[in-house]
Amino acid sequence: MNTPADLVPPPVPGEDGAYDLDDAALYLNRELTWLNFNFRVLAEARNERTPLLERIKFISIVGSNLDEFFMKRIGGLKQLVTAGIQDVAVDGRTPEEQMAEASDLVAELEARLRQSFDDLLPALEAEGIVVRRFEDLAPEHKEEILEEYVTNIYPLVTPQATDSAHPFPFVSNLSLNLLVTLRHPGDTQEHLARVKVPTSPGVNRFLRTGDGTTFVPLESVMAADLDRLFPGMEVVACEFFRATRNANTEKDEESADDLVEMIEAELRERRLAPIVRVAIGTGMDRVHKGLLAAELGLDEVTDVFEVTGLLGMRDVSELMRVDRADLKDAQHHPVDHPDLTTPGSIFYTIREKGSLLLRHPYQSFASSVERFLEEASQDPKVRAIKMTFYRTSGDSKAVHHLMEAARNGKQVAVVMEIKARFDEEANLGWAHDLASVGIHVTYGVVGLKTHCKTVLVVRQDFDGLRRYAHIATGNYHAGTARHYCDLGLLTCDPAIGADLTELFNYLTTGYKPSRNYQRVLTAPKGLKDAILEKIDREIEHQRSGQGGLIQFKLNALEDVDVCRSLYRASQAGVKVDLVVRDTCRVRPGLPGLSESMRVVSIVGRFLEHGRIYYFGNAGDEEYYIGSADAMRRNLESRVEILAPVERPELREELRFLLDTQLADAVAGWQMQPDGSYVRRPSDSPDDVDSQTAQIRRAEAQHWQATRLKRRQVRGVQEEPVRVGPPLA
Repeated sequence: MNTPADLVPPPVPGEDGAYDLDDAALYLNRELTWLNFNFRVLAEARNERTPLLERIKFISIVGSNLDEFFMKRIGGLKQLVTAGIQDVAVDGRTPEEQMAEASDLVAELEARLRQSFDDLLPALEAEGIVVRRFEDLAPEHKEEILEEYVTNIYPLVTPQATDSAHPFPFVSNLSLNLLVTLRHPGDTQEHLARVKVPTSPGVNRFLRTGDGTTFVPLESVMAADLDRLFPGMEVVACEFFRATRNANTEKDEESADDLVEMIEAELRERRLAPIVRVAIGTGMDRVHKGLLAAELGLDEVTDVFEVTGLLGMRDVSELMRVDRADLKDAQHHPVDHPDLTTPGSIFYTIREKGSLLLRHPYQSFASSVERFLEEASQDPKVRAIKMTFYRTSGDSKAVHHLMEAARNGKQVAVVMEIKARFDEEANLGWAHDLASVGIHVTYGVVGLKTHCKTVLVVRQDFDGLRRYAHIATGNYHAGTARHYCDLGLLTCDPAIGADLTELFNYLTTGYKPSRNYQRVLTAPKGLKDAILEKIDREIEHQRSGQGGLIQFKLNALEDVDVCRSLYRASQAGVKVDLVVRDTCRVRPGLPGLSESMRVVSIVGRFLEHGRIYYFGNAGDEEYYIGSADAMRRNLESRVEILAPVERPELREELRFLLDTQLADAVAGWQMQPDGSYVRRPSDSPDDVDSQTAQIRRAEAQHWQATRLKRRQVRGVQEEPVRVGPPLA
């Protein structure tokens, strides 16, 4: 199975056989490679090894991703075009060319998405899960659905006329709408009305009948009951449309007098931002299509998309609410970290072990990160807590632990990133709550987003003040910690503690004197140069006969300087292994350029989100983890950190992760030189993917640690611990 290739012809070496590393054809386009990732996600909806309702989940994810793509990426490109900016990207495309090619790829992706959903409907129906339009229901089910609609939804519905006395109504972002054509009895003049489908956290897109396994789209119920909205009128036609607005409304914070006011203004403007696309149902009247385009300020040809079937495919996730465990992945329960299975002080454990590597969602977020914060908030020996926030959950225990710490008299400082897109409003609320209990809240450094994830705890130990730290690849978000694959490091390494003290002093003041970091690598100053220098070092090792090896696990590889350096490394013979989830600019496997380079993408039940940077360094290996992707924005416009992982036992865990993902023959996709991806062939139906291997490893380690502790309590000499599957 292949995904789409890049549309640009492959690069050609010069007469001397060498490639020009500035050749645009060497660098794949960011937008197209991200769309390509969604083809890989969609392939899971067609994968027969994936449980039926999980296949629906992947349909929903692609639908949601497409919405975000238009809000963020197409919205940004449209702004460049409107501003007359025709700068050519490193891949040789202008903003207009990127939009045109992305539009073609979106059309293909949308078609596959809807076909995939239609193909799943018979399989769902065979399991008793049915999606029906209202008009196709049995009479008794129609009556049941109408009663539910009239009682609990109809009061929320507001029809809006569109005529000379009523201007075309405001259309909110991602709203699904009915465009209703009406006539007075005996009159030939037609009138138009818009009716918004009132989906919200309290109103589902699908209504469910009797046994709860028949799903009826709300819009089809509303369309069948228009006589109630327009009594005495003749309903001529009812058509559907859905709008997507631009989410790129960022202002210049350097000129803002008040950052909070600026963010609040951005949120207001985003609600009113220009619409970037409208999806319409099949068969909409051409005049109405043109009217929508004109009223919403769109190009009828490029910005209005006619689609078959449901609009807003993200909502099909509601089908997963059916209580059918046999049609879903086996329920996953994170286990405790093997060193955190006892009730003693977590600070004592960290001090004794040196450092702990956390692997979510395989190991529990609650019994590690949240426990770390909870104990810090209550421990009378803890003097201060400092923490960064980028995103967190609505019921964040982390926030509540910090508030408890402040009430317990500890010094608490929080760097809250209120420019985290789509989470600005939530983060403003958290910032207010934290400040209300006396926590020192700052918003980072002007002009930079604070993307690093870290906690610093200062504790009065028996031998003086000691700094304990947590550095993570993912957010302090309990919800995503169950579905995102992330890494974290708990440590009391004095040098790392000193580095984080410097980092927080920078974040809470914004002052930029020369800061000397001993162990961590920081952006925007230092991290990118360090990565490039370490790549160059591998090249020198290769040339000196010691061998070179580079392995990165990332969400995205986009920075051109890093890509160019990786090309040079592969040219020199350095083995370059890249596990990149979505956007990846480099082309592996080009003769004479990237023959020793391979790019693998893992798409599984969990979202791959961790970042690892590994350098062979002629045997003196280096492992780093952190929240920074190899993207220009991360390396130059965000505050990021990478932390070294040095304990041999922890490195063994990272090595297992990298090796299993590079060899994954179930969830692994390998990039081809033309930018397409091929799913790796599995030799056996018994093969397991790398995420399942991680689950089994974590469970085995937990089981063995628990067994060891029980035997030690009973005074039994334990045999050496071996990592393997638990015995039956």
